[in-house]
Amino acid sequence: MSTIKVSKATLAELEALKEAMNARSLEEVIRWFLKERRQRLLEEIFGIDRNRVKPFTEEDRGEDRG
Repeated sequence: MSTIKVSKATLAELEALKEAMNARSLEEVIRWFLKERRQRLLEEIFGIDRNRVKPFTEEDRGEDRG
């Protein structure tokens, strides 16, 4: 286990979030935020064309492979 230094204001916010989330520890709160951030980054990276890409059709092939 390691110790990190945070301001009293940050500690108060983490404690309030712990209560609101019914979390067992401050670590659980921090890990939730890390997971949430990672998920949003993945959605940004892999979801960039989400509403612009359509499925390929036979007309999209551009050549006759028959």
